[in-house]
Amino acid sequence: MKVRSAVTALALVVAPGIAVVGTATDAFAVTKISQATATQMFRDVGITWSSSGNCSDRNNSTCTSFDQLNLATAQGAQTLKRASCALNITGGTETGHASGTYSHWNGYKLDYGKNTCVTNYIKSNFSYSGLRGDGYPMWTSASGNVYADEGNHWDALYYNCGGC
Repeated sequence: MKVRSAVTALALVVAPGIAVVGTATDAFAVTKISQATATQMFRDVGITWSSSGNCSDRNNSTCTSFDQLNLATAQGAQTLKRASCALNITGGTETGHASGTYSHWNGYKLDYGKNTCVTNYIKSNFSYSGLRGDGYPMWTSASGNVYADEGNHWDALYYNCGGC
C-alpha cells in the first residue's frame, strides 16, 4: 500500500500550473491545467480567444475560461492549429454549456469561431459521422475527436490530443 501511495503522490507533482486529477488506478485520469498554462500554450502556436464579456471567469457564462481545461484538450487545439490555419476560441470551461461527462465544464470541449479555412480543413480531413442528438452535423478525426458544426461556431470534443 505504501508503494501505491507514493506512486499516486508522485503522479500529482507534474509541473507548475498542471495538476493530475485521479489516482494511479483510475482508468481515465486526466490532467487539468490552469488559465495561465492554457493561455501560454495557445499563444505559443498563435491561437487567439475572445468572449462576449471580455473576461475569463469560469463562473460567468459571458466569459471564455480555460480554468480546469484538460491538457489533452489544449494540446488538441494546438494540433488543429498547426495543421490548419487561424483559430479563435470562443468557448471553454465556463458555465452555461450543456452538462455531461464529456462537457465544456469538465474540460473536454472548446468552441471555435467559424472561418472558411477551419471549416474546409475539418470537412476535408475528417470523416462525416452523422448528426449529433441535437441535430448538428459531426465530423470525426482519425484520432476520434469530434467536431460538431453548430451553425455559428465549431464545438470540438477532445478525447485525446489529436496526435500531438
